[in-house]
Amino acid sequence: MTVPFDAVWPGGATRRSYTVRRADRAHHPRVAGGRSVPGRSPGGPPGLVPLRRPPPSRVPGGQPRGLSVPCPSLLTMTDEVWLPMAAETIEGLPGGFTYRFWDGGQEFPADPADCAFYVVPYMKGAEVAVRPLAKLTSVRAVQTLTAGIDHVEPGLELLRPGVQLCNARGVHEASTSELALALTLASLRRLPDFVDAQRAGRWRTPAAFPEALADKSVLIVGYGSIGAAVEDRLTPFEPARVSRIARSARTTERGPVHPLDSLGELLPEADVVVLTTPLTPATRGLVDAAFLARMRDGALLVNVARGAVVDTGALLAELNSGRLRAALDVTDPEPLPDDHPLWHAPGVLISPHTGGPSSAFAPRARRLIAAQLNRFAAGEPLHNVVRTTGS
Repeated sequence: MTVPFDAVWPGGATRRSYTVRRADRAHHPRVAGGRSVPGRSPGGPPGLVPLRRPPPSRVPGGQPRGLSVPCPSLLTMTDEVWLPMAAETIEGLPGGFTYRFWDGGQEFPADPADCAFYVVPYMKGAEVAVRPLAKLTSVRAVQTLTAGIDHVEPGLELLRPGVQLCNARGVHEASTSELALALTLASLRRLPDFVDAQRAGRWRTPAAFPEALADKSVLIVGYGSIGAAVEDRLTPFEPARVSRIARSARTTERGPVHPLDSLGELLPEADVVVLTTPLTPATRGLVDAAFLARMRDGALLVNVARGAVVDTGALLAELNSGRLRAALDVTDPEPLPDDHPLWHAPGVLISPHTGGPSSAFAPRARRLIAAQLNRFAAGEPLHNVVRTTGS
C-alpha cells in the first residue's frame, strides 16, 4: 500500500510516497513529524491520511525541505500499547498504535521490547505488575490504574532512565470515598449487629442508642484527592469538625491542612480517624501503638489506604481491650488468612479491599487511559506523573 508523503531520504532525494505493510494499515506508526489516523488520504487509498508535516526547515543553500526520515525501515515500525482491557471497550483511543491486551497472563501478548506505553493490570499484585518491566526496553510511560504505586515501585529500577510513571488520580476518588463513608456509618450505627440478629431471626433493639456521624469530630490522615473526596461526602452528615493532615501544611477552600507532625495534638480530639494516605516509607507502620494510644476512648479507625500503614498487632491489642473500634478495607497481611485473629476481634468490620473495584471503576479508568494516550500520541505532557526513572 502506498501513501502520498513528502520526505527527504538519506542523500537528499525527495520521495512522494512510501510503502506500508498491509498488516500495519489499521495501526500506522507515529514518526517524528506527526502521526497517522484512520481515514482517507486526498486522492489516495482508504485507511490512512498523510502525517502532519512540521513547518519546512532550510538546508544549506536556502532550499526548504520536508520531514527528515532516517531510513525507510522506520516507517514500518509500530508503537505498541499494552492494555489490561480490550481496546474496543475504550472510546476515543488514538490511531497510530497497535493495542495489545494483557491482563497478567503467563504469556505476554507480543514482544515487550516493542511496547511504548504500558498500562499495569489492575488488582493483580506486585508480581504481575513488575513482571514485564525488565523487558520493556522501549517503553516511555507506565500507567497504573491505582492511586498508589507501591506495587510497581520494586521494579522501577529495571526501567531505562526517563520513563514516566503515572498514577490513576481521578479514577478512585468516588468509589473509595463512598466506601469510607459506608464503613464509618455501618460501624457507628452498629449495622453488623443488625445483620447478625436478622440471620438469627430475632428482633433485637439496641440497649443504647447507636452513635450518629452527626456532631462527631473527624480526622482525615492523608489529605490528597481521595481524602478531599471523603470530606465532600462527610459534610452533608453534619460532623462537628473535619480536620485534615497531609505530608506538608497548606490551605484549602475547606480549611487548613495540617502537617504530619500535628498528629499528636489532633488525634485525641477525633471521634473518627480516616486513613487515606499512600503507602510510602514514611507512612509504613504510621499507625503504631503510640498512634493508637493517642486516640480517644471509643474512637473509630477507618482504613481505606493500605494495610501496612497500620501495625496489625498494635491494633489487635486495642480492639481486644474494647477501647477502640475499626473498619478496615485493607489489612496487613492481605489477603487476611482464614485463621487470622483479626477476623474475630471485637468491634471490627472488615471488607476485602473493595474501595476501588466497584461499578465506578471501569468508566473512569477507560476515560483516563484514552485521555493519557491521546496526550501521548500528540506529544503533550502526561497527567498524573508521580515519578520519572533516573531522576
